Amino acid sequence: MDRRSFLKWGAFAALAGELPHSLQAEVKRDVKYKPLDIRDIEINAGLTEPFFALHVSDSHLVLADSRDNERKTALAAGRLKHFPFAEHYLDELMHYAAVHEMPLLHTGDMIDFVSESNLDHAAAAFKGADWTVCAGNHEYSQYVGEALEDAAYRQASYDRVQEAFPNDLTVFSRDIGGVRFVCFDNGYYRVTAAQVAQIKDCFTDGHPVVLLCHVPFYTPRHYAYAMEKTKGVCAYLCAVPDALTATFDTKAVYPEDQWWRRRSVQQKADAVTLGFADWLKEQPQLKGILCGHCHYFYAERFSPTAMQYTVGAGYNGCAYRVHFV
Repeated sequence: MDRRSFLKWGAFAALAGELPHSLQAEVKRDVKYKPLDIRDIEINAGLTEPFFALHVSDSHLVLADSRDNERKTALAAGRLKHFPFAEHYLDELMHYAAVHEMPLLHTGDMIDFVSESNLDHAAAAFKGADWTVCAGNHEYSQYVGEALEDAAYRQASYDRVQEAFPNDLTVFSRDIGGVRFVCFDNGYYRVTAAQVAQIKDCFTDGHPVVLLCHVPFYTPRHYAYAMEKTKGVCAYLCAVPDALTATFDTKAVYPEDQWWRRRSVQQKADAVTLGFADWLKEQPQLKGILCGHCHYFYAERFSPTAMQYTVGAGYNGCAYRVHFV
């Protein structure tokens, strides 16, 4: 580890230790930590000077403290059973990146829900390393599954969340080592026309492009795999053809005032999103897509020039070590 990387990671560790006491720290854990599960992949971008980066997703911090209301702290306690070691593995993955002098790429759900402690801890982590990030669906979640998550729901907490994150969460591009990383928010299974216009601008000057987004795009084998895992409920993918989305969650029964809970509603792509996916497949500059959301590893070709890599859950210590060549 070089001195600069060590100091940045050390600064995060020191700052994190000064954050307000969280609910997570009070819970006794009797499960031993598993080793990190870091898998190697390679993305060919035609570089003369290859480099490595660490791709992480779905950290799902579940912190709450005295600044949050009782409902929020109760939510934290309930969610902790799903993500008991989120802080530990975030620290371990940051340390691994620092030791190996790699930038970090995070594809959403750094936090599990909006709380003062979650946002403070995320901000401290982002200040402690070289991050490029995009938003997930949980970034704007107030109480997890409480309401229809749409543009209005996102906007209610957008400013507070954006303040804690290191780059624009709607669309952001950054060149590293000759690769243009383009981050965008598709956490609610759709993109907007304004996002598409911004993303297309990133393809105009010939740079090799790698996309960072939370929800994987539809690919046939991944769709079949996801449907098998959920026993036919839904696929949790973006830009799924309408004929397939219409079959989601067909056996579920919800009260009339909770129609939005149907996965066929939540995950239905619109014409803009479907058209964007088709456009991406035709772009020779697209060299790869890095995403998360599903909490498991999966890789499938997306287009003639790009593989799509879905990374396992950061809260379990999973990551891709990506070799850009």
